Amino acid sequence: MSTLQATTVKCPNCGRTNRIPVAAEGRPKCGNCKQPLPWMVDAGDDDFAEVAEQADVPVVVDLWATWCGPCRMVSPALEKVATDLAGQIKLVKVDVDKNPRLSQRFEVQAVPTLLILDHGKTLARQAGAAPAPVLRQWVQQSIAGREPAGKE
Repeated sequence: MSTLQATTVKCPNCGRTNRIPVAAEGRPKCGNCKQPLPWMVDAGDDDFAEVAEQADVPVVVDLWATWCGPCRMVSPALEKVATDLAGQIKLVKVDVDKNPRLSQRFEVQAVPTLLILDHGKTLARQAGAAPAPVLRQWVQQSIAGREPAGKE
């Protein structure tokens, strides 16, 4: 049985606050204007498979730590990328100190470590912080070669 929660996100198009599940089929859309919503959630050792690996869209995984300065700098840049690419990606944030199994599984040597997963398969990996335009280009190039999902 899933114990997953919902989170809230503000629609970048109309400003309405929406509740979105941390894991679901499809892609979240605004209840008001029906535009794609940025999908940004937290995951951990116990729910990562359901939240990240079973997503219908490519997942950008941010492996970070609370004590990490570059992690705090890259977080708003990743949120901007997730907002710019709403409907195309899902951003999943993982605190490596609270989730040692995921840290070990992905062989995290430095934080932040960023991954792009497609149905659990790693498409790309990068360590260190970068500005939003660089991150957006990296994400778009990484997901460009995958098979696009059907239009909804």
